[in-house]
Amino acid sequence: MNKDLIHKLTNDFESGAQQTEGGVEFWLARDIQHLLGYTKWDNFTNVISKAKTACEVSEHSIIDHFADVGKMVELGSGSTREVDDIMLTRYACYLLAQNGDSRKAPIAFAQTYFAIQTRKAEIIEQHLLETERVQAREKLKQTEKELSDTIQQLTGGGQNFGLIRSKGDTALFGRTTQAMKQKWDVPKNKPLSDFAPTIILKAKDFATEITIHNARDKEMETERLISQEHVTNNQAVRNTLIDRGITPEDLPPAEDVSKVKRRLDSTVKKSLNKTDSLGGQG
Repeated sequence: MNKDLIHKLTNDFESGAQQTEGGVEFWLARDIQHLLGYTKWDNFTNVISKAKTACEVSEHSIIDHFADVGKMVELGSGSTREVDDIMLTRYACYLLAQNGDSRKAPIAFAQTYFAIQTRKAEIIEQHLLETERVQAREKLKQTEKELSDTIQQLTGGGQNFGLIRSKGDTALFGRTTQAMKQKWDVPKNKPLSDFAPTIILKAKDFATEITIHNARDKEMETERLISQEHVTNNQAVRNTLIDRGITPEDLPPAEDVSKVKRRLDSTVKKSLNKTDSLGGQG
């Protein structure tokens, strides 16, 4: 496949056929039909059927990736009529390419193109999820420090903050911090929260924020009162999670957040170096 054809196909898929509505990108099946080299809609519907089956087998919702729509087309007489069409996600286009006739040059191109683009999207999504978790962990650290400072200000103490936090863990997980560390195989020198999934980090942060608010609002002057408040709030958050089908202690551990942060920092550093390198050229 020569470079001119590759550039043409790339422009066709990205500029000619790709559409955006409400910030959501999509392709229409009748446009993709011609780009993949199918002249007859009936022949292309067989490919669509196979792609839908592949979507279902991969445990994705068909309606999330193949949405039936109507499309107005012009007839030779100058009048118009509505024909059936399908709005496709990038993943749906990938499945169509995978189930098409690879002997056709456009399909061979599309198989590679959408595989790469889908992978890029997956990498971006993973990066965003990892960034969210790192940020949630940093936020929890700040909130727990604020609670420690609040205890110091209200009671003149604060040396038992670690114990208060541990009681909160017991209320949230239904078991002690140490028991959870053993369950998640957390190293002794590492905090439990470094291995907590994002939803748990946010749950712990929420409970701690409530404790800070109520401790200040009700002017709690003893560590015992603040400790009781923290236990109550973590128990309330636990009940909410369980009501929504999430049992905190049954969730699998996440990767050590410090490793995730190093990986994200490395990615950013490489991107900056690449940008500097490109900027220095010419």
